[in-house]
Amino acid sequence: MRFPPNAKALTVATLYSAASCVALAAPAWAAPKEAAKSAATATPAGTPSGGTIVATVNGDPIRMADVAAAAQQIPQQMQGQIPPEKLFPLLIDQLVNGRAVQIQARKQGLDKDPAIAHQMQSAADQVLQSAALQRAVFPQVTEDAIKAQYDKQYAGKPGEEEVHARHILVDSEAKAKDIIRQLEAGAKFEDLSKKFGDPKDPSSQQGGDLGFFKKGDMLPEFSNVAFTLKPNEYTKTPVHTRYGWHVIQVLETKVSQPPTYDQVHDEIKQQLLRADAKAFVQQARAQVKVQLFNANGTPVKPGGTPALPPAPPAATH
Repeated sequence: MRFPPNAKALTVATLYSAASCVALAAPAWAAPKEAAKSAATATPAGTPSGGTIVATVNGDPIRMADVAAAAQQIPQQMQGQIPPEKLFPLLIDQLVNGRAVQIQARKQGLDKDPAIAHQMQSAADQVLQSAALQRAVFPQVTEDAIKAQYDKQYAGKPGEEEVHARHILVDSEAKAKDIIRQLEAGAKFEDLSKKFGDPKDPSSQQGGDLGFFKKGDMLPEFSNVAFTLKPNEYTKTPVHTRYGWHVIQVLETKVSQPPTYDQVHDEIKQQLLRADAKAFVQQARAQVKVQLFNANGTPVKPGGTPALPPAPPAATH
């Protein structure tokens, strides 16, 4: 069975219609499990637990944990618009609607449709994969681990040199040499940039100003020359890169200070999460036997990659 392209959007819109375009920051009862555990001892008497039943549909319970999970799915940009006491019944209504639709779908035998059953299994597999990764990776990325990585990357290391430069980009060496001659005759760099700079270069109408940059931020051919110039010095011969021919002038230099821990905390956290996730996946894959096949069904040779069938020859007239 196939659904029209907009069927999923229609389903979501229908189930969410009662709470359309309204949401809030996740209330206390929607806190992640980790936060809920840490706050367990401080929970006031009478506060419902995750197992509290808030509705039943044909006797099947909907629990407080289901409501909390639904609240966590609210998009960040939609949060903060209505108070928790108003959102709470809307989320319950949404869950009841969804459960009722599921019951109808099973009555119609949709869960037995091979295509739908495959989608359901794929969704379950994705949840399982995500849970395995979270359980293996998140506990390792502690504040101590982030601080250790910061110390390794930044702490105690000297700052990196930067230059503030501008350039004039043209499409031939001859044009670049002519610009250098005009500079030597007293022409202003910014005027020449606006007049002769490549119109596809967004800096040309700003006098060629590139701002401050580090050596690794630019192509080696460009940086290797720029970082040899002194302030207010320009290149006496054109510099060639894949973009064309450049005349470069350095305006000032500085040594940047390493970022503070707070400035790169989240970036380092993501680095560690990616690295640990990659290691976990590699470890999991090493424990299974994998056989790859090409699109035509033939086995992939050891060390090879799956291939599509050759493209049919172009029609001749």
